[in-house]
Amino acid sequence: MRIGAIDKFTLIDFPNRTAAIIFTQGCNFRCPFCHNPELVLPEKFETPIALEEVFAFLDKRKGLLEGVEFTGGEPTLQSDLITVMEKIKQKGFQIKLDTNGTNPAVLKGALQKKLVDYIAMDIKSSLEKYNEIAGVSVDTEKIKESIEIIKKHAPEYEFRTTVINGFHDKKEMEEIGKLISGAKQYFIQVPHFDKTVKEGFSAPPFNRETLEEFCSIIKSYNIENCKIR
Repeated sequence: MRIGAIDKFTLIDFPNRTAAIIFTQGCNFRCPFCHNPELVLPEKFETPIALEEVFAFLDKRKGLLEGVEFTGGEPTLQSDLITVMEKIKQKGFQIKLDTNGTNPAVLKGALQKKLVDYIAMDIKSSLEKYNEIAGVSVDTEKIKESIEIIKKHAPEYEFRTTVINGFHDKKEMEEIGKLISGAKQYFIQVPHFDKTVKEGFSAPPFNRETLEEFCSIIKSYNIENCKIR
């Protein structure tokens, strides 16, 4: 596993748990607004952190931390993700997985083995705009499959969209609502552009009224909870 960084303590990223975050290197998307270029662009990768170092840290935090979050980059690209999750589970930690949903087979495998307690999946846009926003060709059938797997089998989950002025509008939110209809939880995320995959990328912010209108649209598709963060 290629680990680019570790956040040793968070109270907000893994809901209702104290957790550490493992940031994996490598992503199959090139979203221009992504704020983790050092985890997406190979030319920006630093020397990976040894897995043994991560395990040693977690051993010292047993009883102090409740969970471990995998994010990136795209963690499901790591060929040993399931194996690493199994070892972390054996140490007594709960696991959260952040994903773009392009590897439904990995999600299904992790859930079947009861390795994941919480999944957060990014919904980039309507299916029609996925290639434009992701910056690559996307198999949207896999996106749909991942959504259904998560809705049916994840113990806890959220879907979320980072909304970008110029990419997202009311029509996009309608299509996203249809795509995740019946989901328990959805977050609208406000972007920040201090560092981005496309250098210098920026967009004017949506006002609060527009963001709340987006939430209203989402809720109309039988989605229990929509919040702005």
